[in-house]
Amino acid sequence: MEEKKLNDRKAMLTALFSDKAYVPMKAKELAVLLNIPKGQREELQQVLDILVAEGKAGLSKKGKYGKPETFSVNGIFSGHPRGFGFVTVEGREQDVFIPEEHTKGALHGDRVQIVIENESSGRRAEGAVIRILEHANAQIIGYYQKNKSFGFVIPDNQKITQDVFIPQGKDMGAVTGHKVVVQVMDFGGVRRKPEGEIVEIIGHVNDPGTDILSLVRAYGLPEGFPEDVMAETGRISQEVEETDKKGRLDLRDLQTVTIDGEDAKDLDDAVTLKKEDGIYYLGVHIADVSHYVREGSSLDREALKRGTSVYLVDRVIPMLPHSLSNGICSLNAGCDRLALSCLMEIDEKGNILGHRIAETLIRVDQRMTYTKVNAIVTDRDEEVMAEYEDFIHLFDLMKELSGILREKRGKRGAIDFEFPESKILLDEKGNPTEIRPYQRNAATKIIEDFMLAANETVAEDFFWQQLPFLYRTHDNPDPEKMKELSTFIHNFGLFIRISQGEIHPKEVQKLLEKVEGTPEEALISRLTLRSMKQAKYTTQCTGHFGLAAKYYTHFTSPIRRYPDLQIHRIIKENLRGGLREKRAAHYDRILPEVAVKTSALERRAEEAERETEKLKKCEYMSRRIGEVYDGVISGVTNWGLYVELPNTVEGMIRMNNLDDDYYIFDEQRYELQGESTKKIYKLGQTIRIQVLSTDRMLKTIDFIPVKDEE
Repeated sequence: MEEKKLNDRKAMLTALFSDKAYVPMKAKELAVLLNIPKGQREELQQVLDILVAEGKAGLSKKGKYGKPETFSVNGIFSGHPRGFGFVTVEGREQDVFIPEEHTKGALHGDRVQIVIENESSGRRAEGAVIRILEHANAQIIGYYQKNKSFGFVIPDNQKITQDVFIPQGKDMGAVTGHKVVVQVMDFGGVRRKPEGEIVEIIGHVNDPGTDILSLVRAYGLPEGFPEDVMAETGRISQEVEETDKKGRLDLRDLQTVTIDGEDAKDLDDAVTLKKEDGIYYLGVHIADVSHYVREGSSLDREALKRGTSVYLVDRVIPMLPHSLSNGICSLNAGCDRLALSCLMEIDEKGNILGHRIAETLIRVDQRMTYTKVNAIVTDRDEEVMAEYEDFIHLFDLMKELSGILREKRGKRGAIDFEFPESKILLDEKGNPTEIRPYQRNAATKIIEDFMLAANETVAEDFFWQQLPFLYRTHDNPDPEKMKELSTFIHNFGLFIRISQGEIHPKEVQKLLEKVEGTPEEALISRLTLRSMKQAKYTTQCTGHFGLAAKYYTHFTSPIRRYPDLQIHRIIKENLRGGLREKRAAHYDRILPEVAVKTSALERRAEEAERETEKLKKCEYMSRRIGEVYDGVISGVTNWGLYVELPNTVEGMIRMNNLDDDYYIFDEQRYELQGESTKKIYKLGQTIRIQVLSTDRMLKTIDFIPVKDEE
């Protein structure tokens, strides 16, 4: 079709779609409306296809054409380092895939309008951005690279895939290697880079502390508390007022302990336990933070804005000021403290026979650490046992009840993934000196089991009262991912029972038990974990798949999680005479937004924590170039192998460094096979590697296989 004719047809159709009287119709109906002869209808289809590709026309699932907006939906764009992206649309279970050529210059976090162009059962929907509704990146943090008369900033956040152009005179004197803050002046477009002005130089990339501070800025994490918040905090007494003790259940006579990590300062949970006539009386006592952080106050608004405390490698960014989180709200030994307690009666089979939730007054007798409790209940360390002689019976009783609760959870199908976390030790300049796996022990499991019991009990209580509430939910896995997992494990003679597209958590648990201690354990465990969905906060109680729990919430950490603080208010109002209609309506109105916001802030915190770990691991391995380690293949892709070392560091063997053969990726089996040698690399396989290089900007570590491995 000649260009003039094509442009005329495009202009005519665009004008037609914009007419308010136009009703979307199929290509055949359009041809009749426009009196286009049958012989030219193929040309009409070509024009329609071009308009859809350019985002100037929309196409419905039923094949009807109209203005893009007619068939569009709005959502949040998540970028990917490789250029494409995904859009999260409220109400859709799966994100919509956006190919690189259809992102329309959208940056990570932007609110966008998209049309869904391709959607079929069993496959992820595919779409195109037609309009950027709201830019998310007023400022971008990154690495400055200076050219002769201009410069570029390479964003720290790899999901922002475009460099920012810095014109001459807008660089504040920055030099190559500086980490900077850029104010974006022009967001650019499809063929034009964003343009900005440097407003702050954070420091040189090699200066101590610059790396983490850059990430803090890149993720928009708060660095200090506003003046009004600190002023409000300063007015709170650091001692419990006598008037505040009145009307509370006084539990100060009970033997009470906290059990936390050595470095913990914000102690928000304490435990009491005794056993009489075969019944365990377990008390989980949580700091009554809501007594001091009142709804609508400056403190409350700031806590919601933060959503959660963030635990980076070298610092904690708290949800509440330290004078609260480490002071009056911390259950410090020897101090009277206000608490919200869940008092449970549990039989010897782990059944919770009854419970009471109450506003209490407690006093912790002993601040314990996981290490010391484990030394008592597992190692029977004589020196530690002598030091805590008065508490040995209590800790032994705790271990006994913990085992009962864990066994009961296991019987119903709760899934327990045992992947070690990383413990990264730094020197005074922030340089990593040691990285090792941080394993759970008997003491960490005691606290985990008791907190889970309290969370489930509180959730069930409020579910049956049918009151507005926040729940912690974990949806069933995606049926397609489960089918893929089922197909894959058949290679190992394993199977999981899937009924009508659904799977019971017990099936997953049984699978993990079958592979425990086998060479395939790491492989199957990782693939199973990847098949799971992400837990989130919701106002509907739809259950927690991973815990095989019908009712679950977060009740036990109001110092560091806003949802816990929010439900404490509801619980206390209910205890004081019930939620009247007006207050119930108030919570019905605000809780959906709190659920969405805190879920998103939790993801931001997790991502920032992961990135700081990757940064320090990269820095640590940069001093170990050429060293040889034994590792396990933790990922197999068509661009190479991921290998995890015993110290939890993960690196990559790129495909071009597997130079002894041409390797083909088998997507079904998660393995690479040499075309000539038939040598196989697969998930879970042990492999000897040598550290090749690191890239601190990209936070990547490259390995090569050791040639004489076999």
